[in-house]
Amino acid sequence: MTETSSPFAARTSRDAVEKGTTFAPKFDADGLIPCIAVDADSGAVLMFAHMSVETLAETVRLGEAVYWSRSRAERWHKGATSGSVQKVVEMRTDCDQDVILIRVRVEGSGASCHLGYRSCFFRAVPLGATPTPATELTVVEDGPLFDPDVVYGTKDKS
Repeated sequence: MTETSSPFAARTSRDAVEKGTTFAPKFDADGLIPCIAVDADSGAVLMFAHMSVETLAETVRLGEAVYWSRSRAERWHKGATSGSVQKVVEMRTDCDQDVILIRVRVEGSGASCHLGYRSCFFRAVPLGATPTPATELTVVEDGPLFDPDVVYGTKDKS
């Protein structure tokens, strides 16, 4: 990430951050803030990612989700490759302004997961039993909305 001056307010007192109306997001030691994206209509959780100062500001300006990819260490405009752009309908922050919640409508295929599923949370963990190394997840979505190998190209999976 590049160092840049923040377009957001400086964090002052706890009362100002928690009860005030000034947007003063708290970024972690790596300069990132968690972001949860939910479907604007159904409320379903679509994905979790991080934003940097720059990508949060860009998301606000564009009205489209722009994240920071920790694995690739680069800016990530959601849907730039897949066409599944996340149009931001509403952005909120939590009480201490250290998490962002965006309500989005997904264009294109409607998938938010890079594996082609509507949501990155397409598998459920079974409850009510002691977990073991053999615990099986249950796929709870109908299936991918696109083939990631076609959209992103086949990658070495070794």
